[in-house]
Amino acid sequence: MKRNKLIFLILSMVFVLVLAACGTANEDNAGAGDEAEGEEAAGGKEEITKLTMGFVPSQDADKIADTVKPLAERLSEILGVEVDAQVMTDYVGLVEGMRTQQIDIGFLPPFGFVQAEERADVQVILKAERNGELSYRAQYNVRADLEDINSVEDLVANEGLRWAYADPTSTSGFLFPASQLMDMGVENVDTHFNHLQVGGHDNALIALLNGDADFATTYEDARERIQDDHPDVMDKIKVVGYTDPIPNDTISLRAGLSEEWVQKIKDAFLSFNDDDEMLEVLNNVYNWTGIAEAKSEDYDIVRTTYERFQDQIQ
Repeated sequence: MKRNKLIFLILSMVFVLVLAACGTANEDNAGAGDEAEGEEAAGGKEEITKLTMGFVPSQDADKIADTVKPLAERLSEILGVEVDAQVMTDYVGLVEGMRTQQIDIGFLPPFGFVQAEERADVQVILKAERNGELSYRAQYNVRADLEDINSVEDLVANEGLRWAYADPTSTSGFLFPASQLMDMGVENVDTHFNHLQVGGHDNALIALLNGDADFATTYEDARERIQDDHPDVMDKIKVVGYTDPIPNDTISLRAGLSEEWVQKIKDAFLSFNDDDEMLEVLNNVYNWTGIAEAKSEDYDIVRTTYERFQDQIQ
């Protein structure tokens, strides 16, 4: 009898141990399942509920903010997520916004793209087309009443001229002209001219019209942008020269976007080539008449100029 009780007690203990072991195994399996689900979620499709585009004004900031709204709304319809448009103060702020991933889509000029690629690993996907051209030139604009200034050589020969331009990181506004002026004999562009940074190409031309500057550098031909408000601009401002061709402005994306989203965004913008309303918006914003695919190598000529001014800009 005592022997039977002992056997029963031993069997009971074994049964409890078996149940405990099973419970531990089940908990381990459940934990593994949760972990697998987490890995599956992490490795699945990128979930994006909002995209932010960044612009730097080539015109009045308030005006461009209103102008780009239809563009953001159409992209939102196509992509199925909210698209917000932000007008940045300057290109440096736009690059920083893309570096910190606050800006997903950047309308970057050539130099801004090269800088952003180096500093923030952005990816160029598209570039502007203007009247069938994929490149443009910087333009030297001079007050027509300055009879002694009729060429870029004359600008080099006259120290102390007041130079108006949009921004020191603007490709056509400053960098390409500054590089050319240095090649033509200006030892120090910082001291040779009196600089007037005005935040936009139209503002640079208006500075000329108002007599606040002697010459301005802009994209070609920025005078048309302000002709409605200033009908006499073609008579009061003369063009005395151009730089070498510059590849057109870009649509670039921040680092980290999935290939799926890169392609979706690219396709959405390319569809605007068949959308007259969106082409009109792009024309009103940056004088774009179309959109073409782009790759990083297209901007090698810009990198050469960037290297020349890299320390100064940084």
